[in-house]
Amino acid sequence: MHGSGREWDRAAMSRFPSRLTGLVMLFLTLLFAVAQPAAAQQVLRDSETELLFRDMSAPLVRAAGLRPENVKIVLLRDDEINAFVAGGQIVYIHSGLLQKANNANQVQGVIAHELGHVAGGHILRMNDGIKQATAITVLSLLLGLAAAAAGAPDAGMGLMMAGQRAAMGSFMAFTRAQESSADLAGASYLSQSGVSGRGSLEFFKKLQNQEYRLAIYSKDSYDRTHPLSQERIQALSEVYQKDAAWNRPTDPALEARFQRVKAKLIGYVDSKNAVTLYPESDQSVPAHYARAYAYHLGAYPDKALSEANALLATAPEDPFFLELKGQILLESGRPRDALPLLRQAVANAPDQPMIAVSLGHALVATEDPKNLAEAKNVLRAAVGRDNENPMAWLQLGMIYDREGDRPRAALAMAESRNLEGESKLALASARTAMAGIPSGTPDYLRAQDIAMVSQAALDKDKKKKKD
Repeated sequence: MHGSGREWDRAAMSRFPSRLTGLVMLFLTLLFAVAQPAAAQQVLRDSETELLFRDMSAPLVRAAGLRPENVKIVLLRDDEINAFVAGGQIVYIHSGLLQKANNANQVQGVIAHELGHVAGGHILRMNDGIKQATAITVLSLLLGLAAAAAGAPDAGMGLMMAGQRAAMGSFMAFTRAQESSADLAGASYLSQSGVSGRGSLEFFKKLQNQEYRLAIYSKDSYDRTHPLSQERIQALSEVYQKDAAWNRPTDPALEARFQRVKAKLIGYVDSKNAVTLYPESDQSVPAHYARAYAYHLGAYPDKALSEANALLATAPEDPFFLELKGQILLESGRPRDALPLLRQAVANAPDQPMIAVSLGHALVATEDPKNLAEAKNVLRAAVGRDNENPMAWLQLGMIYDREGDRPRAALAMAESRNLEGESKLALASARTAMAGIPSGTPDYLRAQDIAMVSQAALDKDKKKKKD
């Protein structure tokens, strides 16, 4: 019996390292998934939407002790009702959240909460939670190894599994504390800005309904990274209801802008359902907006133009309505017809570089050499104000190519591919640019930067594949 026991111990111990590795990898995978935001989604950019985000968040940003010009609200295409920060002063909002929000006040509540994370430096402090959880993990592994070495591998595995559970519990408690802190900070920012917390509570109730639908019946949030919505509602209700701004309505003009942006977003990301949500019997501005995008994406240009004309009938000088009609004409193969509308849109909103990019695109699309000089000036001014628009660089590249300036055409393409995350193509274009641009010049140095960043991204991907 004794000899057979030793044989069993040796067999168990031989399997122990693989079980140990699997357990450690599972813990690290779970921890990484909790600590990191979702993988990068498609960024949705729109002048009117970004202007709305800027205006509705500015008082909250100032209340958080930050500068509005340094904080960005970025819209991601994702149906999930979610928002997050991932370092820096950037708040990411999913399109699903905007679609499900009933009013601007609800979105302001979400932004205020996320600014609590930014101002609290929570992403930077995440390492503290990870270190604490890792320390528990390491201790449990050492105890498990000691038990296994003493002839009790199953007991050792049990110790390790209990340790991993304790480590995850520690980390989740850390993140829940951060969420609660951001809730209270957000409430403070809303109060200082004179914005009601009613929308914040309404949105938590939406999340609570979602928890019910997903069968999350926990009585407490011990095993969750976020407090349950009911817990958050209870904690914040008294705070909000005592605030002087509790019954203060949202500025009607801001609310109207929100409903426009929400409708155009639904028309863009959910064109099949947009006409159901905004039937033709609805002659409001948001409904015309939603149907215009839905019809345009559904390849019904005449119907789309009819809806755009209905919008312009309500506000002939609105730059975003002019931009929409110009975009429909441009993308329907009528760039010349789009030019007057887009020129007027740029004149009415000279601080909106994305509208200028649409004008530059239309000028290039006419294929008239006489329009290239204007297009070049428009696009260079646009990238001077916003150099993160791949379409602007793509159009500039086409102009440089037609002018015979191949190195700068390659540089513009490198800029565009770099912004789109196409590292291999960006690297090739950057190298082509460097071969034809004088060394040491600003354009050469920019091409060199893109080449270095692209090469680093390719090396990182290669290493991941090997691992």
